[in-house]
Amino acid sequence: MSTPDLSEKALALHKKYKGKITVKSKIPQSEDPNFSLVYTPGVAVPSKEIAKNPSTLFDYTIKSNFVAVVSDGTAVLGLGNIGPEAAMPVMEGKALLMSELAGIDAVPLCIKAENADDIIRFVRMCAPTFGAINLEDIAAPRCFEVEENLQDLGIPVFHDDQHGTAVVVFAALLNACRVLGKKLSDLRVVIVGSGAAGIAVTKLLANAGRANFPQISDIKIVDSHGIVSPSRNDMNPYKFQIAKLTNPEKKEGNLAEALKGADVVIGVSRAGIITKEMIRSMNTDPIVFAMANPVPEIMPDEALSAGASIVATGRSDMPNQINNALGFPGIFRGALNCRAPRITTAMKYAAARALSEYVVLPKVDQLLAKIGDKDVVKVVADAVCEANE
Repeated sequence: MSTPDLSEKALALHKKYKGKITVKSKIPQSEDPNFSLVYTPGVAVPSKEIAKNPSTLFDYTIKSNFVAVVSDGTAVLGLGNIGPEAAMPVMEGKALLMSELAGIDAVPLCIKAENADDIIRFVRMCAPTFGAINLEDIAAPRCFEVEENLQDLGIPVFHDDQHGTAVVVFAALLNACRVLGKKLSDLRVVIVGSGAAGIAVTKLLANAGRANFPQISDIKIVDSHGIVSPSRNDMNPYKFQIAKLTNPEKKEGNLAEALKGADVVIGVSRAGIITKEMIRSMNTDPIVFAMANPVPEIMPDEALSAGASIVATGRSDMPNQINNALGFPGIFRGALNCRAPRITTAMKYAAARALSEYVVLPKVDQLLAKIGDKDVVKVVADAVCEANE
């Protein structure tokens, strides 16, 4: 049995470090060279405290700063279904960015899953260990079902391909309007791609008026079969739901038809599907976000030569990067800081506004801050905390 003095010291030690490891020990050996505090018998004391009050898990373990990056490898970048093994480098990169930019301990968990139920079951089983779950590179519509069914865990479960993308795109669009003197409410927007990112971007833009932004009234989303419309009978329920929010003119046709007279095209699909002719058919001063990775829907030099006023991609080796890495580190940092049970729509809009306003004077070739700016993480984190409901 532990003495009262040892018990107090063990509790204090665990609370001080909020867990003992990242990849290596957090605790200098000089704290207790005999391991009586960090292991037996001292470690039994915080365990008993947690058994009595499970919420103290956040005080005495790594949980308060620990994120699982979960993927089944079915929609990795623009590479498609390459499997969990091949997804590992991407998930490791995600964990690295969380660590370097936001001070978050993250671990990649790439799993073999046959269906949405497998992923849901896996996350539920490992959730006690983590303070938040970052779902990553899971194909649509599976990703929607997975995320929706995990919102009751009491910790944030956030599909970054959906919402991280939507947040940074919206922030970049706000600043593109500032640069060109356009009004958000006047824009005719075409979103290319109706997977996880495309549907999430569409929802955030289509509901902007509810978050005290000017309402965008004309949004069309285009998939491989053409403009999404309620009249089509080849769509899954998630796509049918988004059809009700978009395409007010009930227009039909292919991508080329959709882009005629558009002000903005947001590509979250695949390489090379936007042509120079399509850009030329757009409205004056078109805005082109070609975000497919690793190869964009149209290369920046081609879009600019066709008349685009602003071109951005998701690539770090090209100017004007719009990348999730500007969003998710701060979003998760904020959610962990205020111990939010979930990441709400209000938090997403708050993050987008913070990202936009962080750049005082956006430029044609620099709409958002550069990745690696740790001040961005703090600004976004603070905004997310403030919006926590």
